[in-house]
Amino acid sequence: MRETATVNYHVKSSDVQAFHFDVGGVPGNLISPELKPTQVAVRDVRGKSSSISFKSDGICFERHSAQTQAFDDRQSWTNTYDAEIRTLLTDKIGASEVIVFDHTVRIDNANADRKPARNVHNDYSERSAEQRLIDIVGEERAREFRSGHYGFVNVWRPIENSIQNSPLGFINPRSLSTGDWMTIELIYADRVGEILGVAANRDHDWFYLSKMTPDEVAIFNIYDNRGRPSLGHSALDMEFSNSAAPPRKSIETRTLVRYP
Repeated sequence: MRETATVNYHVKSSDVQAFHFDVGGVPGNLISPELKPTQVAVRDVRGKSSSISFKSDGICFERHSAQTQAFDDRQSWTNTYDAEIRTLLTDKIGASEVIVFDHTVRIDNANADRKPARNVHNDYSERSAEQRLIDIVGEERAREFRSGHYGFVNVWRPIENSIQNSPLGFINPRSLSTGDWMTIELIYADRVGEILGVAANRDHDWFYLSKMTPDEVAIFNIYDNRGRPSLGHSALDMEFSNSAAPPRKSIETRTLVRYP
């Protein structure tokens, strides 16, 4: 059964497309590039997620109970949670080394510092992935990583409650065309980063796992130097949402992995 959701695609343009952060020196002041709200059909893979493979599709959904339940700002939980993520990715995707380097907690609330990302995107371009590799391990070790198989992999999980609204949705990579991708700059006061945006294409096959709980995770690829597909993704504004449900809370953990 297909459901309907709204996503915000990026728009192809001859002009530079960019997010400008903390504009005018004001923290949180954001100027976004042009986005195109679009209704898409979305299929729920609940009960069918075993047919999705990280090896071939760049994504898998797994059950994983974490010791950590409260991901507060004190971050006293990071050592324990990082160790759990390393074990998870070793077991589920065959990583031989896992470096956890970032956690982002998102809350779908107007007053939240970090809200769900509602633009269709992938976290890295080839250039920004290369720069991130160097930033994390240094140029000397980066050469070792490049000589083998490495990638950037995200682990996403709900916090506190099951996801009733604005779930995380993904585009089946086999339904993406090369021309759908575009470079989007991230302009900060002290640096310029880069992600990939996705343009609208009626052939896109959107899917998600409904009502994900804190004991479930999505493991998905965002860069791979051996060509494993990257996942275009976005929060989904579902046509039928539960206004009485608590706001969506989630944590996204970014990792650098090596494979045997």
